[in-house]
Amino acid sequence: MIRQTIAGLALLLSVPALAEAPRSCDAAYGDWRGDAPGVVRHITPDALPPPYASSSASRFPAVVEHPEDAALRVPAGFRVTLFASGLDRPRTLRVAPNGDVFVAEAGAGRVRVLRGGDRPHPDGAAQPVQSTVFAGGLRSPFGIAFWPPGPDPRFVYVAATDKVVRFPYHSGDLAARGLPETVVPDLPTGGHWTRDVVFSPDGRRMFVAIGSDGNIATSLRGRDAAANATWDAAHGLGAPWGDEAGRAQVRVFDPNGGDERLYAAGLRNCAALAIQPATGAPWCAVNERDGLGDDLPPDYATELRQGAFYGWPWYYIGAHPDPRLANARPDLQDKVTVPEVLIQPHSAPLGIAFYDGPMFPPEYRGDAFVTLHGSWNRALRTGYKVIRLRFANGRPTGEYEDFLTGFVVSDRTVWGRPVGVTVAQDGALLVSEDANGTIWRVATQH
Repeated sequence: MIRQTIAGLALLLSVPALAEAPRSCDAAYGDWRGDAPGVVRHITPDALPPPYASSSASRFPAVVEHPEDAALRVPAGFRVTLFASGLDRPRTLRVAPNGDVFVAEAGAGRVRVLRGGDRPHPDGAAQPVQSTVFAGGLRSPFGIAFWPPGPDPRFVYVAATDKVVRFPYHSGDLAARGLPETVVPDLPTGGHWTRDVVFSPDGRRMFVAIGSDGNIATSLRGRDAAANATWDAAHGLGAPWGDEAGRAQVRVFDPNGGDERLYAAGLRNCAALAIQPATGAPWCAVNERDGLGDDLPPDYATELRQGAFYGWPWYYIGAHPDPRLANARPDLQDKVTVPEVLIQPHSAPLGIAFYDGPMFPPEYRGDAFVTLHGSWNRALRTGYKVIRLRFANGRPTGEYEDFLTGFVVSDRTVWGRPVGVTVAQDGALLVSEDANGTIWRVATQH
């Protein structure tokens, strides 16, 4: 049963839109004090600081209960209200075609279904009236997908840390109809444990994201050019070997788990996947490496191009070599694909969703929202917010703006760490955070 444990069901500070120009170069960094709805940043590959320009820090946040006077901040014209609480490390959120909200509770090893209804909060916002466990006994579930795409899926796919399974499903089911069927067995475990799963619009391709085991994998050096060429020919451009074999990449399968192949490599931790509605292309939100300084390298969100290599571990953000692996793969330097949207380093993006709903103003349609779980490897705390990626004519501009802020209490403490993001059937934005186990709903004011 979901418990309403947080004082104040509606916590809102509506912030007027800012008119400032996008922050770039050094001004694009900073910390949580400079965050506010409407602040725009644009980090470019040609303006990155050098490695070790600052020392790296280990500053894990202290998580506190939600302060009664803490207000989440959204742009003018929006309001944010509590949607659900009492969840056990809620992670990915996905909305079924009938409007039910599926949430992966990683802490409890289960997937929950939240169903809305006509019982409003005291402030008039929507809330679920039913909450049931759809399936349990899963090892750190994260990704959720419905197949086939469209109004009448027959299966719910769940990506746990060790495998991808599916459950038979009819629209409106609040519990799985049968035992899980393993579709992709024996995914590598340890290290980055999140596994996301999405389907191409035609349902023929299943994308599965698998993060790296470690931060930088200094063991991936010391092989000659011939050995590297032979490995890449057999496993894909930039595919790692050894303990990192089959990791730091997105793989593609058919819906039954067959026809497995590499789709894109060099992605240290593609924590979340989404399909861009306008193009049908897969997108990825990526956690980059640590240890090169406060402001290096940027995290990012990017369209995934088939066969592309995004740099990890030998390079970052194009042809920038990681000094810890200098000259290990010179053959790859001119083959690194540069990601589209660079995000403040160490922000830890964990969720991505494109806005295609009917509620928000027209200028939001086609843009993407990304959740930033927040930094630990940075002297100045950053992240802990939801950002909006700006698009123009279906293509990213490279700019992003703060959309939902207010989860940080002080330099040392936070009360929320955003993870999942999805668009509800009515067009509201739902955001999960796993520090206090809540889901928040952002809607326009009427």
